Amino acid sequence: MKKLVYLILLIVIFGAGFFFGKPYYDLHFSGKELSDVYEIYIPTGSNLNDVGEILDGKIMSKSEFLSFANKLDFTDEKVEPGKYELGGSFKNKEIIYALKNGNQEKKDVRITFNNCNTIEEMAGKVAPSIEADSADIVELIKSDATVNEYGFTQNTMMALFLPDTYEVGEWDMSADEFVRFMADQFKTFWNDDRKAKLNQKGLQQSEVTILASIIESEQGVFQQEWETIAGLYINRFKSGWKLESDPTAKFCWGDELEGVQRLTHAHMKRDCPYNTYLYAGLPPGPLKIPSKKAIDAVLNAEDHNYYFMCAKPDNSGLHNFAATLSEHNRNARLFHAYMDSRGL
Repeated sequence: MKKLVYLILLIVIFGAGFFFGKPYYDLHFSGKELSDVYEIYIPTGSNLNDVGEILDGKIMSKSEFLSFANKLDFTDEKVEPGKYELGGSFKNKEIIYALKNGNQEKKDVRITFNNCNTIEEMAGKVAPSIEADSADIVELIKSDATVNEYGFTQNTMMALFLPDTYEVGEWDMSADEFVRFMADQFKTFWNDDRKAKLNQKGLQQSEVTILASIIESEQGVFQQEWETIAGLYINRFKSGWKLESDPTAKFCWGDELEGVQRLTHAHMKRDCPYNTYLYAGLPPGPLKIPSKKAIDAVLNAEDHNYYFMCAKPDNSGLHNFAATLSEHNRNARLFHAYMDSRGL
């Protein structure tokens, strides 16, 4: 009889240890320290099997996940896509509920892009931070429907995108949501103060962006010259002169002039609509996606009588500005002599 009692006690103790010592709702990450934290991305359209494969080897095995999900009534229809931060003291029960209820990690979901020459470059920097694929972003932005919806042309569409770091909330942002988000940022940037300056300059928003892209390409180091250069190009533009901007001529060559330090007269002769040595007025679109600072430099352009600029003959990266052609020719001779002396 005593043996039977002991046997029953052993069974009870063993069962209690199995049930209470390691229940499915009180397990931490399999084989991981409690301090481990993971960023988990659940794509739109994922089912439980997909989620299990994503978690497998990181949080818990696929079979464990599917077992826990079944016990907690987590079904395919309840999978919430997004970016999740799972770790620390989370237990498996809490992991399941976080995924089931869509408790996404939001505070670090940001997009950052700057120094982008093309929409493709911009999309490539944005895509890693959101669910939308870079190819989908580019395709949407360049579609005629999108261009027409936002009132741009294929050449000016990049003006909609203002380089910066933005809080976007949840990770599962589609290409369409991204473009609409940037359209809202565009409207916020072009506030009443900037619109007033725009009217004072007698320019359109896209024209300001085009000028900003030229200025930033012309002087990429010393921003203190931007407002002076902006005033110079506005003088030429409003006087009906050709801008004769080196970056516009270089733009027509694409990657062919990569690394070339000195443009020659031959470089200025390539025929394309962006070459302001051949065509008066502004190019059809921006040379790159300019920064907000460059745009503001155009809006705050200096009011002066400069029409010419030439790099200083001292390798400083700064420019000499001139109001007359004779003065400019003197500056140009000094610069060319300096470049010749260096064998460039």
